[in-house]
Amino acid sequence: MGAVRILENQSLRAYNTFGVEAKAQWFAAFNSVDALREILSQKRPLAFILGGGSNLLLTRDVPGLVAKNEITGIQVESETADSVIVSAGGGAVWHPFVQWCVAKGYGGIENLSLIPGTVGAAPIQNIGAYGVEIKDVFEYLEAMELSTGEIRTFRAEDCRFGYRDSVFKQELKGQYCILKVAFRLSKTQHRLHTDYGAIREMLLEMEVPHPDIANMSEVVIRIRTSKLPDPAQLGNAGSFFKNPEVDATHFASLQETFPNIPHFPTSEGRQKIPAGWLIEQCGWKGKRSGDAGCYEKQALVLVNYGQASGEEILELAKAIIASVEMKFGIALTPEVNLI
Repeated sequence: MGAVRILENQSLRAYNTFGVEAKAQWFAAFNSVDALREILSQKRPLAFILGGGSNLLLTRDVPGLVAKNEITGIQVESETADSVIVSAGGGAVWHPFVQWCVAKGYGGIENLSLIPGTVGAAPIQNIGAYGVEIKDVFEYLEAMELSTGEIRTFRAEDCRFGYRDSVFKQELKGQYCILKVAFRLSKTQHRLHTDYGAIREMLLEMEVPHPDIANMSEVVIRIRTSKLPDPAQLGNAGSFFKNPEVDATHFASLQETFPNIPHFPTSEGRQKIPAGWLIEQCGWKGKRSGDAGCYEKQALVLVNYGQASGEEILELAKAIIASVEMKFGIALTPEVNLI
């Protein structure tokens, strides 16, 4: 066997931002395509590819092999006077990659600052925040088909991006490991997204009337830090639920009962309703059951106060889903991957 170490009965507590205890039957990290091929050649059943563990709830021990993607590196692939194509390894940590781009003056992902996780996980989830999604800047990705070892290039249309969704969460789930992702970013005439209330308020507070991409990144970092707990201090996976969409008829009946219901129009006359508001209206914000809780500053975030099991956090999530459905007739969907 080569340089890859395969560990048995490995604790995954340090590898998931909820900080829940679960063990992998086998565990190995890889930092190159060759190392991944070597792991796959062992013929152990693969459980899943692990990125930053920031969008994951482990509810039990994991049979099979967990392989952690540690392929890093950033590269400028091509550029013109106005734009640049930058790629990064699938195991690179997302926020430092954003900071690198902002420092170089490359615009397009500054509103995605401080989102936890890895570059490789970003297109799987089509991560988004404050008016920007990965699909807006996505150029292509390279991924290995785990069953054959073949490397395939995916363009935007191949990925079928949706709201916190992609082909990698649907029919190709668990079939590919994302090795590299490339983004087309702006070098001049950056299109800044300042139309969210929280962003406008923070820019006023910072006394920045004409922001640049560095200011935008700083604003988003400040907002996220004020609203969301640091996983190093308090176990969490960020937003636990997706913001649900309802059709016009359902929304009209909701508005009759709840005139102040916040909403954002989406396609085909549908309305997106903040899941955090729905959860808060049901009285969950700040509630705690043992060491599993609903964060006191943001109801959309479920937290581990120390020793909660994944199962306890899942039970809390199920109770929240049931109460929101009972009060509003809306079924919340977890954004977090449940193992």
